[in-house]
Amino acid sequence: MEATTARRVLPAILGAILLSGCGYNQLVSLQQNIQGAWAQVQNQLQRRNDLIPNLVNTVKGYATHEQAVFEAVANARSRLLAAGTRDEQIEAAQGLNSALGRLLAIAEQYPQLKANEQFNRLSDELAGTENRIAVERMRFNDAVRAYNTYRNSIPTVLYASWLGFKEEKFFEAPPGAQQVPKVDFGGPGTTVAPR
Repeated sequence: MEATTARRVLPAILGAILLSGCGYNQLVSLQQNIQGAWAQVQNQLQRRNDLIPNLVNTVKGYATHEQAVFEAVANARSRLLAAGTRDEQIEAAQGLNSALGRLLAIAEQYPQLKANEQFNRLSDELAGTENRIAVERMRFNDAVRAYNTYRNSIPTVLYASWLGFKEEKFFEAPPGAQQVPKVDFGGPGTTVAPR
């Protein structure tokens, strides 16, 4: 009877020893770093979302006929708030970046708006938030890089998938970000359009 018990227990003990030495804990730690970094990205995206309505309302006071731009910002913001997965959130954040760029380009057409103290304060806060988002995206991508490097190195790559550890995606700029935007300051009612 003792031999049968030993045969059952011995593989379990060997399995535990192998798993503890195989890097499972390191994979878990690196995955947690990714989740923590992503939480910081979300925190800054939320901060930006909270600033946007105030900025839009300030611009609306000066540029009431720019309705299409205001709607694009509102729709992009709604998509970000409704996004469920990390990939959906990244895509929605990129759409919001584009809409905000068009909104801020409107300010160039309205000198009174550029002189407005509230607009300047909100623009500064938004610029600071964009910098924070860039830093947090960089930290997120660093965490993804460290995880993917460890996960895809030998011997970890041999069992990582079997243990349920998948390769993570980076937060990348959309393909359109490579293009220089075309700005037309021909007069009120014109907007920024990609080339």
